[in-house]
Amino acid sequence: MLEAEFDRFADEYRADHARNIRLSGEDPDFFASYKIADISRIVGAQYAARSLSLLDFGAGVGNSIAPVRRYFPDAQLTCLDVSVRSLAIASSRFAGQAIFQAFDGRRIPYADASFDIVYAACVFHHIAERLQSPLLREIRRILRPDGHFFLFEHNPLNPLTRHAVDTCPFDENAVLIRAGAMRRRVAEAGFAKTDLAYRIFFPHALSWLRPVERLLAIVPLGAQYYVHARKTLD
Repeated sequence: MLEAEFDRFADEYRADHARNIRLSGEDPDFFASYKIADISRIVGAQYAARSLSLLDFGAGVGNSIAPVRRYFPDAQLTCLDVSVRSLAIASSRFAGQAIFQAFDGRRIPYADASFDIVYAACVFHHIAERLQSPLLREIRRILRPDGHFFLFEHNPLNPLTRHAVDTCPFDENAVLIRAGAMRRRVAEAGFAKTDLAYRIFFPHALSWLRPVERLLAIVPLGAQYYVHARKTLD
């Protein structure tokens, strides 16, 4: 999880990403938006009556900012990343719409219980396994009591996902993580009530079938998955 590795791809990230997912028939905005829509669907009602603080862990060039502003227009959003260059691009794209914060890849520079929601959108396959548990504990530390953590990842059991990752320049050192293993790591970091769901079963050409995807959430063939966990009182 080196700053230099991600800085190297930052300027071409959006174009590379778009080319890499072209077989899906979707663009990067689709993949960013569905994740924030899922978060809103699951926890939005809990925060409807009060201010909300979100942390995008591994924000990159800021692809989640526009959907956050759509689904959580009044929330305070912080974009965290090890890549200073990526954050600079995000800041230029979405000036004034988020706080942009670099960190060293180990300790998140915020106090305990600072955020209501933390989400990581396809980040952990870039993180060395030995660092994943410490970072998950860091995420739990900065969550408020009863806060929510959403971890989205690529599903290595999906052949099109594997092809996309294997041919992607910025995924050259990626190690995909099976959903069950990721769920166990989240639970071992001290989170409670961990839920797992598989997502994105149909390409754009079959998008009319997507309303039935919730019925397929336990089928381990979706292109991606999420682990949703909560921080309960100790």
